[in-house]
Amino acid sequence: MSSRLARTLPWRLALLAATCLAVSLGASAAEPPKAAPDKPAADQPAKPKARPVQVTEEMTGAGIVSSGVELPPPPPVTGTRANPVPSWGKPLPWPIIIADRRNNRLLEVTPDKRIVWEFPSPLLKIYRGNDDVNFSTDGKTLVVNEEDNYDIHFIDYETRRLTWSYGVPDTRGTGEGLLNYPDDARLLPDGRMVVADIRNCRLLFIDPKTSKTLTQWGKPGVCRHDPPNTFVYPNDINYYENGDLLVTEITDAWITRLAPDGHVVWSVRGPHLRYPSDARAASDGNIIVADFVKPGGIVIFNPATKKIVWEYRVTEEGEKMLDHPSLAVELPTGDILVNDDHRERVLVIDRQTKEFIWQYGVTDQRGHAPGYLWYPDSVELDVFHDWKAALAGK
Repeated sequence: MSSRLARTLPWRLALLAATCLAVSLGASAAEPPKAAPDKPAADQPAKPKARPVQVTEEMTGAGIVSSGVELPPPPPVTGTRANPVPSWGKPLPWPIIIADRRNNRLLEVTPDKRIVWEFPSPLLKIYRGNDDVNFSTDGKTLVVNEEDNYDIHFIDYETRRLTWSYGVPDTRGTGEGLLNYPDDARLLPDGRMVVADIRNCRLLFIDPKTSKTLTQWGKPGVCRHDPPNTFVYPNDINYYENGDLLVTEITDAWITRLAPDGHVVWSVRGPHLRYPSDARAASDGNIIVADFVKPGGIVIFNPATKKIVWEYRVTEEGEKMLDHPSLAVELPTGDILVNDDHRERVLVIDRQTKEFIWQYGVTDQRGHAPGYLWYPDSVELDVFHDWKAALAGK
């Protein structure tokens, strides 16, 4: 732990204690591989009983760690997703927030690989194993889900404080305030929080103001593909500008576009995918999705024709092979940003040449010092804060 973190830990603990008393909290489970969900009986709804979970050494990872870098003050929000702050150009147009899972921290890295923002775990019991990270639409809040701590958090970007939590650490379940391996959570533009609760085979829409469930799609214990009535291990939910939702389901690689009222716009099985992870809409309407296996891949396909329009997959051992990539993002240049979870790195892949043109993290080497990662499980582009201007001349 850095000396700066040690000095700030007492007020962080106090904040967390107050937060945990003020909000509804939810559930946790030991971590088998992502590809092996904890399956309930096929059509037998699960009981809403809370079940404590044993915390393993793997789940705690590196513990509470920090890069030790002195952080500059963050610039104000001046951009939006529709009108982002000025680009840094190729290969990476904006800084990225990395969910550095086994280092139990969030890390923001600029295109020139400077660390400008960091959120280390303030307390492992509450905050451990951050899996995915997503900005709110106003750029002020980061939404973080923790699969094997079975909870969700909001973090204020400017103050780097945990402001809201949902889920009971080290506990899993199906009742109000409980989750079972939550994978991907987002604040929708209308203020609702939505989470893909994998092992409960459901999507939950929650009011952060009350921590109460507004809507549930899917049924715990009934894991089959029949959206929006039932889902088969959903691991991501994203949204379109018109309010439609894009849902990724693990089994049989189902990817479905749903209208806000839940009716199916289209539903297809993604081609050449064994374990689809976090599908997103590309700029041309195609779908980009990571294949969370070894050797891993990235597939872009047309949902109308189911034809692959681009794919990256290297099967031979070596620097170019991906090992369990869990998220791929199309950049404005057409290049692909991907986190390569099990090889401890985040990459930009040139769309035309399929060469690596940017990398953060040392391949196959774990660490938390500047330049190192341990299980980077998600990335989010920071189009909201003009770090390029803030760092000019420094």
